[in-house]
Amino acid sequence: MAKLRVRYPVIVEGKYDKITLSSLFDTPVFSTGGFAVFKNDGTRALLRRLAEAGPVILLTDSDGGGRQIRSFLSGILPPDRVIHLYIPQVTGKEKRKQKPGKAGLLGVEGMTPEVLRSVFAPFLDDAPDRPAAAPITKADLFSLGLSGKPNSQEKRAALAKSLGLPTDLPASALLSALNILFARDEFLSRAGSLGL
Repeated sequence: MAKLRVRYPVIVEGKYDKITLSSLFDTPVFSTGGFAVFKNDGTRALLRRLAEAGPVILLTDSDGGGRQIRSFLSGILPPDRVIHLYIPQVTGKEKRKQKPGKAGLLGVEGMTPEVLRSVFAPFLDDAPDRPAAAPITKADLFSLGLSGKPNSQEKRAALAKSLGLPTDLPASALLSALNILFARDEFLSRAGSLGL
């Protein structure tokens, strides 16, 4: 089945949640790194910046840890920009785990595709055949020296700093953020003014 286009970027707890959603939906998915978001200034800054740019969907596990992360993010993100989605409480364990979590509930990664599609149904793009604006691509980053070159990491850090983004973003995370925050022409213009 083809990926369904979701209107807004999604914030989830962990990398396996991100992998699960990215296999079903065509939208940027950002991970908090679990509880690491409490101490990671860069992640918090990125999530705030994304929410300031437009609505974001927040989807956490239905256990105590998920509620803690949701509550924390609700306190640091603009409340009028956060769309809260919830998964049902289903007893079980994820296939990759040896034993169930403390609460004995499946997390986002353990939900069936049908459940996740129904959770996201109100936010699916009505017109999936509508031509999208030209995105910023990996080729753009390469041509600007932001990836694949000896000093790419330093250039990415300088660009991120100038844009108010975390300076330690890998190229793929930077690309996702740039496509949410800027139209391609605007980004290329800014990059040019920075001498990239």
